[in-house]
Amino acid sequence: MNSYKILQKQCFQDGEFKLIPIRHQDRYDIMRWRNEQMYHLRQSKSLTEAEQDRYFDEVVNKLFDQEQPEQILFSFLEGEQCIGYGGLVHINWKDKNAELSFIMNTALEKQRFHEIWHAYLELIEKVAFEDLGLHKLYTYAFDLRPCLYKVFEDKRYVEDARLRDHVALNGGFADVIIHSKIRQK
Repeated sequence: MNSYKILQKQCFQDGEFKLIPIRHQDRYDIMRWRNEQMYHLRQSKSLTEAEQDRYFDEVVNKLFDQEQPEQILFSFLEGEQCIGYGGLVHINWKDKNAELSFIMNTALEKQRFHEIWHAYLELIEKVAFEDLGLHKLYTYAFDLRPCLYKVFEDKRYVEDARLRDHVALNGGFADVIIHSKIRQK
């Protein structure tokens, strides 16, 4: 298993769910989910296996040894099965904040969206607030999935901003909503 030099712990677990440093073996599942869910991602074209391999070789593999990586990515497991991936991206080490990122197995969204998102947020907050000592987490989401904002509210994230007509989508424009949570002292 890969390990991040910056983390005290490499595995964060709550019941059957766990976050571990992103596994190379999960890269094609991740690619498939990203391609299936492009409508809510900042991704403009479908990824190919060659592009995904290159990204893992040239970007992901270098993150593990960095003192202050720009991103820390995890495979999100239920048991030993990868059912999602995400992490902390756009990490600002000086200001102690990071953007949350998460994509789950598309096939699980309809029945288990809230359950899986809740479990993910519980674990990623342990990484960010307890292990790394970050001050603030924030999200950046196209205003397309109202069920996502309910999860954020349940986990005590507050809506910080709404960027009106911020992204061009499907021949029109959509808002971007930013939620955040500050570490409790």
